[in-house]
Formats: sequence, C-alpha cells, structure tokens
Amino acid sequence: MSRERRIEEARAVDAEHEPHRAPPVSRADEAATALRDLIIDGALLPGAPLREVELSEQFGVSRNTLREAFRMLAHEGLLTQVPYRGACVATPSITSIIDLFRVRRIIECQAIAQAFPKHPAVNRMRAAVEASAVAREAGDWRAVGTANIAFHSAVIALTDSARLARIFNQLSAELRLAFGLVDDPEYLHAPFIDRNGEILACVEAGETARAAEILDTYLVRAERLLLAAYERLGGA
Repeated sequence: MSRERRIEEARAVDAEHEPHRAPPVSRADEAATALRDLIIDGALLPGAPLREVELSEQFGVSRNTLREAFRMLAHEGLLTQVPYRGACVATPSITSIIDLFRVRRIIECQAIAQAFPKHPAVNRMRAAVEASAVAREAGDWRAVGTANIAFHSAVIALTDSARLARIFNQLSAELRLAFGLVDDPEYLHAPFIDRNGEILACVEAGETARAAEILDTYLVRAERLLLAAYERLGGA
C-alpha cells in the first residue's frame, strides 16, 4: 500500500471519530433565542405586540431576519402571527397547559427519582432556591418566577441529557407564558418556594423517591392553579 493511500485511510478514520461540530448559528436563530429568553424571563407577556422596528434595532438584525425569528417561535407556539398585522406573544390554551404539565411530570419526576445526590446540578438547584428566597424578601415576584424556572432547569440537568435540556428550554418559555395568566404573581409563586427547598433537601439526603413524590404533587397543584386562572380569563 502506498504512503499516500495510508495517509488517506488514516484521515478517514480520524473523520469518523471526530466529534460532530454544531452547525453555525444564523442571525435569525440568535434573534429567536433572544426573544425566547425575554419570554422565559417574564419580560414579554401573553398577548404583547412585537414591534419590528424596535426589536430589529435592539438585536441588530434586519426586519427580514427578525421575521424569520418570528416564524421559528410561531412554530414553537410561542408567538402568534396575523397577516398584515404583525406578531404578538402567544396566549397559552387550556390544551397546551395540560400537555405542558403532562410532559413535565414525566421528565422531571423521573429525573428527580434517578438523581445522584452529589450531581453538580444539585448546586444549581440550591442556587435557585436561594435566589427565590432573596427575591421573595425583596418582593420581586418576577425574579421569583425566573428562579423557579432555573430550579426546574437544574432538575433536568440531573439527567445529563443535552436533548432534554433543549426540550425543557422551550417548555420554560411556554411555562412562563402560563405564569402570565395569573394576575397575582405572589399568589402563584409563594407556595412553591418552600416546596423547591423541600425537594432539594430530599435529593441532598438521598431520598430521591420522596423528592419525586413531592414534585409530582407540586406539579399537579401548579397545573390546577394555572387552569383556574385560565378559566377566570374566560378561556381567552
């Protein structure tokens, strides 16, 4: 076998074992991520109109690029586009809320039940619980909501699954929109701050089955609270 042929085969083997590189992120992807983050942070509420001129300047993208980002988020159910009228933040439906919590119970309770008490994500859970307590003392209930989402994101991180982390990132945006249906954020978030701490304590003690039970009951209660808020809005 010639030297050139051996080099060619060696390069082919290296290519097979080389980690797959992530595809380049487009400007539309970046704008979609920025908008999604604003939703997750509670800065964009259900029904809020999205003004193209302002957002294109804010993100430093063209209006055509921004419209592509709108299409991406509309596909995820986070935005609603009306021909000739522009886009607005979506308002969750009763069906989407029920489905959201069904998925959350499946993946989050399983993640907790199989958690390793010394997993690095436990530190993220603790940081989120502490951030919630600080925000509660300051009366910043929007920050409490953000810390709550960070807590559940850390729960997903217990699985060491990049795929589940990506899925939960979208679910987080849908969850924050559901939060926006409740007029009184303190009423919504206050009961769950201590429950997050209780779940954390159980995980740290190795009582993961108990933690999963608490989380399941917690999610059922949260779902009922949000569905009641939806009904009070007249099923908007």
